[in-house]
Amino acid sequence: MTETALLPGPAAVACPGDFPDWSQAASHAAARVPDAAVAAVWRALNYLCTAQLYLNDNVLPARPLRVEDVKELPSGHWGVCPPVNWMLAHLGPITAWRPPGSEVLVVHGAGHAGPSALAHAYLTKTLTLTGNGPGWSAADLRALAAGFPRTRAYGGEITPLIPGVRYTGGQLGPALAVAQGMVLDAPHRLVVALLGDGELETGAAAAAWTARRALLGSGLHGAVLPVVLANGLRMGGPSILSGLDEDELRAYFTGLGYEPFLHDGSDVAGFRAVLAEVCARLRPLGVARPQPVIVLTMPKGSTGPEQVAGRQIAGTPAVHKTPLKDPARDREEFDALAAWLASYEPAELFTDQGQPSDLVRQALPHPAPRPRPAPPVEPLTVSGEEAWPLVSAVIRERAAAGAFRLFSPDEAASNRLRLNTNGGDGRMPAWASEILNEEICHAWLQGYTETGRDALLATYEAFAAVNTSLLVQHLKHRSTRTATGIGGLPNINYLITSLGWRNTYTHQNPGLVSAMLETENPTVHVYTPADATRAAATLTVMLTGRDRANFLIADKHHTLTFPPDTFREELTNGAAIWPHLSTPGPGGPDLVLASAGDVAARELSAAAGQIAAARPDARIQYVHINDLTVLGQPDTWPAALPDGTFAYLFPAGVPVLLATVTQAPAVRALLAARGEAARVWVVGYRDPGRPLASAELLELCGMSASALTAQALSMLKEP
Repeated sequence: MTETALLPGPAAVACPGDFPDWSQAASHAAARVPDAAVAAVWRALNYLCTAQLYLNDNVLPARPLRVEDVKELPSGHWGVCPPVNWMLAHLGPITAWRPPGSEVLVVHGAGHAGPSALAHAYLTKTLTLTGNGPGWSAADLRALAAGFPRTRAYGGEITPLIPGVRYTGGQLGPALAVAQGMVLDAPHRLVVALLGDGELETGAAAAAWTARRALLGSGLHGAVLPVVLANGLRMGGPSILSGLDEDELRAYFTGLGYEPFLHDGSDVAGFRAVLAEVCARLRPLGVARPQPVIVLTMPKGSTGPEQVAGRQIAGTPAVHKTPLKDPARDREEFDALAAWLASYEPAELFTDQGQPSDLVRQALPHPAPRPRPAPPVEPLTVSGEEAWPLVSAVIRERAAAGAFRLFSPDEAASNRLRLNTNGGDGRMPAWASEILNEEICHAWLQGYTETGRDALLATYEAFAAVNTSLLVQHLKHRSTRTATGIGGLPNINYLITSLGWRNTYTHQNPGLVSAMLETENPTVHVYTPADATRAAATLTVMLTGRDRANFLIADKHHTLTFPPDTFREELTNGAAIWPHLSTPGPGGPDLVLASAGDVAARELSAAAGQIAAARPDARIQYVHINDLTVLGQPDTWPAALPDGTFAYLFPAGVPVLLATVTQAPAVRALLAARGEAARVWVVGYRDPGRPLASAELLELCGMSASALTAQALSMLKEP
């Protein structure tokens, strides 16, 4: 399949005035950058990838290759690099000649292309390898190769440690949806998503193709250009996509609502013509017309060795990582490596000082400006006497301030969120998107916040756990981003409702927040407000902050509102004593009652009255916990209660009965890290093993007022 394998289609459609003319960028690039320069960048990237895998020295071959130049234990991934490099080389001129005010971003979903990203960062002079800043030199090139896969602070995989990376590669599945999230409300932005054909077998990737239909009519957006690297192989064998012939590939993507352009990477001029045609057909994500998709059928590991000592390498899983396993000791592999490196003609690509040659530099993109995170919005001022609808008012006010999106898996109405004022006409507002897929909602949120805007994902408690792996990866991504010194991203915000305490057996799973607490990631906060008004106040804080991962657990059914006296303390410190339920006396309390969450507060507050009636002599201190992380160890959790404050709320030697809407083990682990688990009896959700009515579930878990009362009385010393 070559450049002639184009699918005939309509001419470029008219787009809104704010949408850039990407065909103009392709025309300017074609007129100013020769094909030979693009080919040279591709060769340079391939050479640098090979050097990173195999070389300790002699990266600029001033002499014949020696055994001591070769790494003892080559490691890394080669197979996906050539097609990724092909795309990076061809996108360089488009990026350099992009329309004024526009932006081109690349999302690396295609597995382990770390060498490619590092090589590209070197060519674009953004890597700091030696000295005090980025540069081109023979020493820098040697450091790049010899240090891989532990190149100073960059590692060997695609992460934000590498300059310009906005998405952690190797997180199979959500790359296309993340790219979609990045262009929402950003008509100036083009995001090119590089997708491995193995990745397309994941559920998140499969859903993302048609998920864009849920965004039709939702505002003015930028463009996403998916590029499928249909190289035929996963890590261990053929991909499913490789079993489709050309007609089937066309039918598949056409059926998904895309216009496929197929090319095998056999010649630069032909592919540049394809790319120009694709640029002419780019249109905003929310337009109801077929979108272009490039299917690059370049073989995996292209330009690498075909055979060594009669052993077939090309077209086999051997190309996935290091095709030559031991060239430092195997003479035939050593000779093959020397020929492989020489095939790129590095003397044409780099000067003796390690600078890209003039030919290479013609096709490189201009340096991208350093991203500036959007400033936080002004604090919200929502007030009122409504119960749960007050949370809806917070969401509506934040949306009115702009640069905000709500994502929900078809559950906003079910979660009693009123997103339209006066009831609306039943349709979702443009800033709210629903699709029955938790992973897509998270990926949209991830892409939207990664580009500096605020977002909220509202979902059922039980189904939020579907995103556990995505969230763990997202936290890792943000941690590496923070390590580069770039902070200020909007919060990750989850509103978790439709709790299992009132739901059917299949809809009971509070496991997401347990997994988040287990990460011990210092940005995580698990909010457990006592009532709807407190939930609304907490949500206002979540939607105006930065660099946190917030999980707000709030039942959509609200029957109680507690006195507001301790609001500020609960928001500021994460926990507070409730005087109206406490019975102080000389010598301190006999028992501390602590609630975390609205259902827990409802039941434990009722129990407090029963305890007072049964034991009027008992001195009770009632504490409500608004953020579970405050219970943890201060060295781990930034919001943790200082020792003095903890001792004030939970006096030493006093037993504690703690009721939480989450699973109990997660809370016990927080307390154990402080050495406090022994005196705290934690009651939370546990799987009943069969369907139960809500009242029966509370009783089984020991969460009902009567069960909590019985437990408290057993913990009180006799007078």
